[in-house]
Amino acid sequence: MSHAVDTRAPWRVSLGNIIFNSDTPAGRAFDLLLTVLIIASILVVVLDSVARIHQHYGALLHGAELCFTALFTLEYVARLVTARRASHYARSFFGLVDLLTILPGVVALTLPGAQYLLSVRVLRLLRIFRILKLARYLSEASVLSTALRNSATKIIVFLSVVLTMVTLIGSLMYVVEGPEHGFTSIPTSIYWAIVTLTTVGYGDIAPGTPLGKTLASLAMILGYGVIAVPTGIVTVSLTQAQRARQSFVTCSRCGLQGHEGDARFCRRCAEPLPPEAAADPERR
Repeated sequence: MSHAVDTRAPWRVSLGNIIFNSDTPAGRAFDLLLTVLIIASILVVVLDSVARIHQHYGALLHGAELCFTALFTLEYVARLVTARRASHYARSFFGLVDLLTILPGVVALTLPGAQYLLSVRVLRLLRIFRILKLARYLSEASVLSTALRNSATKIIVFLSVVLTMVTLIGSLMYVVEGPEHGFTSIPTSIYWAIVTLTTVGYGDIAPGTPLGKTLASLAMILGYGVIAVPTGIVTVSLTQAQRARQSFVTCSRCGLQGHEGDARFCRRCAEPLPPEAAADPERR
């Protein structure tokens, strides 16, 4: 299989290895720094939503938010500059997440009346998307996403069965209990069935007849199976994805094996690995 020629300048390649790769010392340090910044920025958003804290420290939190916006904007630009193909990164999932995390602050600074835009709740809420940036820096995030994709069909089929069950149980409860016990309609009865089957049990609606209580007991017992089945499906997919991710690429310098499937550098000595190691899809 032929590989596209990398036409980037050497400084772009070096900086890109730090920004996009976490299997070198510099890359790990960069990821750690960004993780700290992301957590700190999320903490600022959460604290700023508390009225008493906003009243006393609103100006300080606003200044911190501007600093975080500037740093994340710089990171986004750096990723665009150092990516092998900027358009591929910009259209990728994490590229869109990165854009959403800086959009509120950038818009508030560039448009007229910007000091009022940060008060728009919908725009401010976009800042919480920074929490999605953390997925890039969790080493097992790709394994989890692969497992979820592989088990999606089975889970969808299982959820279809569950939806059928709650519809049947809810309809039966509507007939058995009726409005006098709070089951005023089939949608309301289906809501009760979902709450009961998932073992949440709000208690706002409860059966009053012996037959209704028997049906509710059966729904509660079925609820334990509802919780266990998808857990088992995802667990099996996680095991398979973890095995598939293991790479037998050997470092030519130190001889270390067992690198992650997408590793580009040796995790022990930072030596570039052979081309068999998969590239980061954001850099394509």
